[in-house]
Amino acid sequence: MLSLLKSDTAPRLKPLGGIKVELAGSSGCGTTGGAGKSGCGSSAGPADMPPEIWEKVKNHPCYSEEAHHHFARMHVAVAPACNIQCNYCNRKYDCSNESRPGVVSQKLTPDQAVKKVLAVASTIPQMTVLGIAGPGDALASPHKTFETFRQLQEKAPDIKLCLSTNGLMLPDYVDEICKYNIDHVTITINMIDPDIGAQIYPWIFYQHKRIHGREAAQILTERQMLGLEMLTARGVLTKVNSVLIPGINDQHLIEVNRAVKARGAFLHNIMPLISEAEHGTVFGLTGQRAPSAQELKEVQDACMGGANLMRHCRQCRADAVGLLGEDRSDEFTLEKVEQMEVVYDLDKRRAYQAGVEAQRAAQVAAKQAAQAAQQADDGIKVLVAVATKGKGRVNEHFGHAHEFQIYEVSANRTAFVGHRRVDHYCQGGWGEDDVLPSIVTAINDCHAVLVAKIGACPRDELKEAGIDPVEKYAHEFIEQAALSWFAEYRERVANGEIVHQTRGDASIRQGAYLAA
Repeated sequence: MLSLLKSDTAPRLKPLGGIKVELAGSSGCGTTGGAGKSGCGSSAGPADMPPEIWEKVKNHPCYSEEAHHHFARMHVAVAPACNIQCNYCNRKYDCSNESRPGVVSQKLTPDQAVKKVLAVASTIPQMTVLGIAGPGDALASPHKTFETFRQLQEKAPDIKLCLSTNGLMLPDYVDEICKYNIDHVTITINMIDPDIGAQIYPWIFYQHKRIHGREAAQILTERQMLGLEMLTARGVLTKVNSVLIPGINDQHLIEVNRAVKARGAFLHNIMPLISEAEHGTVFGLTGQRAPSAQELKEVQDACMGGANLMRHCRQCRADAVGLLGEDRSDEFTLEKVEQMEVVYDLDKRRAYQAGVEAQRAAQVAAKQAAQAAQQADDGIKVLVAVATKGKGRVNEHFGHAHEFQIYEVSANRTAFVGHRRVDHYCQGGWGEDDVLPSIVTAINDCHAVLVAKIGACPRDELKEAGIDPVEKYAHEFIEQAALSWFAEYRERVANGEIVHQTRGDASIRQGAYLAA
């Protein structure tokens, strides 16, 4: 039997009293209710946080923006049940053509999941993180979830264990989470106001009964806040996911950000609603629109100064494998895993990861050198799109890119601010002219796009749209390339060769989403 931590023995939740939350004593970065150094956001380094926190996040692609260029993760779909209904969710099984949470191609038993993890970790030695994120809720199927973690703790002790939950049952399982050294937990928290929650959640199933409407939302938010407090008090790094739903919780997420920071959340990940009708969700079928890139960035920027923000989320499938932004799950179906000879060589994995860390250190050094070479800040700030397939470099052909990573660049700083999904321009070796306008629209707030290579036709289209296509820095580190291009751009402005024009957020069109 699983040991349960009864909620009546835990610290009591501070009353919400509406959506205004003003609690002191937490910076959102520590392991004891956020008591660590301030400023340890997703792009932070070892100088920004206590050593024990750095050890937990340095090679975690979800908790470190820098690490996501180098390290991989995987999810195993062992938890099919769910105890709440969300208007933005429609779980699908045996589905390989959608990339969003709640979708899987195969459900697994704990034994199957462990075998798959060992196979992936042996093939992809930079895979450092194993998460259980559904396809339902990890704590609605607790026996399957914790049996998987139990086995992995024994057989793959170097892999970080993660759990994602809606938080309804979280207070009952904090002891179990700590027992298996699950250092990273994600809670989806979309509201702290039950009136708003009633518009998102039709019902919850709690204490053997289905509860609807505002009452359901009230119970859910109280359980979520209590679980978050209990985790941070026990030293578990906690990330909060929030789905941005225009007209429902868009402005309210600022209050959510304050509330989760006050309770010690390490990161806050504000994600765009996925609402295409073909997914069959309530919001999709009723016409609830997704946020634009401008709206998402505005809400994220409004939360700056609160809980630290994660901006590199890809809203992964519940069976995703590989680097963030890629999915190699087709390589590791049950049938293929059964035929693999798996040798879990811990020393080999550590040696490989040491090489990855060396690449990462080189990336940081290149960024620092480029920053040191910059002149005084003159107030110019632009967005730059980057085509990359990993390792922190400009290493993707324009026509092969399925997303562009977006960086905000000024005289001595680069900051990752999001990504834009696009359709491949090159299909079977030929450029698709019908696709090109949508790609240009997706990055039309950027001054430049850095690529490994680009053809004549898209080059001309980008220039016509005022976007500088740049091959000069192919295969260089992203931050170094962006700062080098920006230095040249400023020089051209200073010499009168070009006139700096603010493209800015206002030029992001309604159809260009920071989708994941």
